[in-house]
Amino acid sequence: MTPAAMAALHAAAFSTPRPWSAAEFAGLCATAGVFVLGDSRGFVLGRALAGEAELLTLAVAPAERRRGLGRALLAGFEAAARLAGAEAAFLEVAAANAPARALYAAAGWRETGRRRSYYRNPDGSPEDALVLTRALGAR
Repeated sequence: MTPAAMAALHAAAFSTPRPWSAAEFAGLCATAGVFVLGDSRGFVLGRALAGEAELLTLAVAPAERRRGLGRALLAGFEAAARLAGAEAAFLEVAAANAPARALYAAAGWRETGRRRSYYRNPDGSPEDALVLTRALGAR
């Protein structure tokens, strides 16, 4: 996927956290350890370095939700992270994003922290981010 395609899908999928720009995606994709999996229906952007992985974002087009794509992308992220040598992974998710939280919980991710007022909602109100982690095991 191109950075422009990722930005367009991200904008369709998110308001909180704010959608990322094509320039932000291009910069992330040029960073060591970053990988992208997916297509025009949805994608996951991750980073794996020094035995740890971070799920940077997972976006699914609104018309494609509730069909198992998010679960497949999450499993793909975990597999790619393991192949890159990661033994543990973490992510941040908006506290109010109940569908994403349910997806992560079903896959074995657990809350290990909270970043108070980490995001801003479109109306300017603060939104906490939950930090979730998952052991991936050695490859």
